[in-house]
Amino acid sequence: MSGDRESTSFAALRGQLQEAAAAFAGGPDALEGILLGLVDDVDRAVREPLEIFPVCHHSPASATAMARRLREKQPKVVYLELCEDLAPLLAELRNCRLPVAVQAFAGDVDGFPKEWAPLSVVAPITEASAEYQAIAYALDTPGVELVLVDRSADHVFQWDGRHEQPPNEDEPVQGARVPEAGLHGEAVGVEIGDLRPRFAELEEHLLRHGKVRHWSEWWHQYVEVPLGGGSGDAAVDHDTYRQVMFLVGSLFRRLAPGDGARVRVDEDRERYMWTRMREHLDATGTDPADCLYVCGAFHAASRVEEFGVRGRTGSFTITPRTATSWSYGLIPSSHAAIEAQFGLAAGSVSIASTEWAKALKRTRVKPYRLAGQAGAKKAAAKKAVAKKAAPAGPAAPVAAPAAADRLSGFLRRPPVLDALDEAELLGWSVEIVRAARRGGYLASTADAVAVFETSILLAGMRDRAKPTPYDFQDAAVTCIEKDVVPGRRDVRRLVEIMMGGDRIGQVGYEALPPLARDVHDRLEPLGLRLQQRGVRRALLDMASRPELRACSDVLWMLRRLMPHGAARTVMGERRLGERSIQESWDLALGTHERALIELGYEGVSIEQVLEQRLRRDAYGPSATTATVLAAVEDATLYLGSRRLADELGTHALKVLAAERGVDGAPEVLRRVRALLAYYRTSEPVLPSWIESFVKSGYAHYCTLLPTAFQDEDATVGQVAAMLGFLFSMESLALSLGCDRTQLELAVGQSHPEDPSKTALLWAAQVQLGTLSREELRGRCDALLADPLVVPAYPRYLSGFVHALEPVPGLADVVVEAVSNAFGRLPDAVLLPWLPLLITTLRSSAAELAPLLIREAGRIFPGRLAALDAWVPPWRTPPAVPGSRRTDSGGHAPRGAALLPLHPAACDALAGLLGCDDGWTTDSGGPSERGALLTARHPESAKAWEAVLARA
Repeated sequence: MSGDRESTSFAALRGQLQEAAAAFAGGPDALEGILLGLVDDVDRAVREPLEIFPVCHHSPASATAMARRLREKQPKVVYLELCEDLAPLLAELRNCRLPVAVQAFAGDVDGFPKEWAPLSVVAPITEASAEYQAIAYALDTPGVELVLVDRSADHVFQWDGRHEQPPNEDEPVQGARVPEAGLHGEAVGVEIGDLRPRFAELEEHLLRHGKVRHWSEWWHQYVEVPLGGGSGDAAVDHDTYRQVMFLVGSLFRRLAPGDGARVRVDEDRERYMWTRMREHLDATGTDPADCLYVCGAFHAASRVEEFGVRGRTGSFTITPRTATSWSYGLIPSSHAAIEAQFGLAAGSVSIASTEWAKALKRTRVKPYRLAGQAGAKKAAAKKAVAKKAAPAGPAAPVAAPAAADRLSGFLRRPPVLDALDEAELLGWSVEIVRAARRGGYLASTADAVAVFETSILLAGMRDRAKPTPYDFQDAAVTCIEKDVVPGRRDVRRLVEIMMGGDRIGQVGYEALPPLARDVHDRLEPLGLRLQQRGVRRALLDMASRPELRACSDVLWMLRRLMPHGAARTVMGERRLGERSIQESWDLALGTHERALIELGYEGVSIEQVLEQRLRRDAYGPSATTATVLAAVEDATLYLGSRRLADELGTHALKVLAAERGVDGAPEVLRRVRALLAYYRTSEPVLPSWIESFVKSGYAHYCTLLPTAFQDEDATVGQVAAMLGFLFSMESLALSLGCDRTQLELAVGQSHPEDPSKTALLWAAQVQLGTLSREELRGRCDALLADPLVVPAYPRYLSGFVHALEPVPGLADVVVEAVSNAFGRLPDAVLLPWLPLLITTLRSSAAELAPLLIREAGRIFPGRLAALDAWVPPWRTPPAVPGSRRTDSGGHAPRGAALLPLHPAACDALAGLLGCDDGWTTDSGGPSERGALLTARHPESAKAWEAVLARA
């Protein structure tokens, strides 16, 4: 076709649109410019020598048209709108069950903001997609080259404009998320054929006048069905399909907002792709007529100057990639994950898959499918690969003729009303009632009839003769879901499952990264199919099967590295110095296959990944002493690495010296105690780093103690943990050269104002010996006697309870303090005070309350009948060991009565003291002689009483 003919091929359509614009607007205006611009875009795309094939992602009509065109044209080069650095992954699709997603992943970033990490880009692929047809054709056809021309994953984030503008609140959110919707995580999705209005008012207008609920239904009714021949008519020819898709893409492009980062990214992507295609054509000398460019319809009708093989060159420079290291792999995907990530209606991808199967039967188009996939034998795959490696024979491609105007006829053609398929609709109605019964609904045959008739009624109200799956879904919800959902799934979800379900892909063993394959190999002795989705129960009896210990080690590391639920212990535990001989696990590695694959991006073995993560946690900018000690514990627990533990422990000393706060003191105390107990029982000598840590920690916390007592931000629990470290590590610290005077000075310089910290200080003074227990009891009695202090008494008790951490021997004093409060305070004071006491103890000392309860259980009588005659121990005089006599009150003799119990000792003592005057062995009884000795020499008598009491 000549150039003049090409330029006038859409003249008739231009004239019709000019007349329509004039009639509608009363004269030339912006509407005419938009309408004529649409025709110009279509004309420009049609006349491009390199054939452009516009598609919509997951569109059965696009997939059918692609398969038909590939068999007709037989192109030698297929340019595909997909990240160019994902090309090596596509051959691994043979080992997978679709849908899957090709992924680029970066855990550590270099050139991007640190808060963006980790970076992830995914491109989901399903069988009912045009890009899969192009991939399968190119990989299995000898002599065909597949070239990915879209920006790299690195450029996706270089050009990311989402962080420069707030989210679009007008963007409609469709469908509810289901558990499988998280298979892609927070990854950025790269989609071929992102065909959707970016003008919220336009989409709302189309939905309202189309009498549909969401965009997926509008596309199915007004584009998918007419192009795919689903309305009782044959599918449109290739030229008509292209021109319609060009028109739709141009319409959405011209009516999109004309500024912002998203528009710049769209135009840069088009410049990038055309630059890459021209570079490839120049490098290989390929004839553009032998090529096919597969891209989204939104980008097909581009207006950038670089558009086309004859477009402007040299005006666009591709920036270099950053220093970020990217890893690549395949991850499982699902229909629900695709819908959630790209804002499609729930069930739309499943419906598209069902429509794809129907279209293949109706049109008898033979689709392309990678050899070795979807049930094909492996031998066939090897044969296809060998055939591809062989030299290509002469091919006879069919070039696309210059297309005439097909839009005019298509737009004027009235819609073909598809006849009602009663058998299909009746089958749907019966099946949904059966599924509803299984789901707990009280559905009956009458509901099936109601769903059938309501579907026809809704379709008629929406100007269509044949009910679509969306009409049927609305009818089923209306007729069956009466009040509440009895089970886990509502009727809408049941319809989605019935229409095809949420198909979940699987990455084959050969396509897994080395780490994932190593994990499956090491867990093979369990005899479970761990690549399948769902939970598998693993029983490990290491006593009878010692080889399972290696499996146990792998499972504990997976539990540490993977999300919750991937490897969950039912029975068994692993703590420092302890190993279970029997374990039971619930494993869902198939369900969490994506997380396992992403572990493979970080290393070649789980030991390497765990060591890297422990180092990252310990040396990170926000690492604390507790964090580093946790890494030491994990290195010992899971890796058994003394080298790594010593390295991280030495680093903990540096972190401790740099800390000026006490926030992590409780965690530091807990972990140091556990590590010390482990090393004392499993090692002949303590590691040098932990001795240095105890020594440095003793001096460090002594220095911070006075400040922490006065700091309002430091809690009583944190100060108690500091004292716990100092008192529990004191013997070891003193043996290493520390000075106890430093602790005594720190306690002496502490002057808290908070009641709970004051009580904690008193407990520390008791432990140091500067305050006696009797003096502490006296201070507690004074607090109860002062009506101004009584309201704050619960806070003192909170401090005493926290003091059980550093001074557990004070449990009886704390029980006495609480008991005295209940015994002495009147009801008018006690009842308002009691809730404050309970809430204070629960919020501030919940973990120490069991020690207090055990002590109370030891002190108080166990039976109610014994309570009346029970005398508290703090009111009972201490018994004299060895005494056999009691006074008139039933108590053991004390004071001057102790010497008469030992007459020989009393007489000998009298001789030593020179009591000759009036002292004879027969002058009175022992009681009289003891009283005489006590009266004359009270101090000596007291000393001997103490000696005799200890004897």
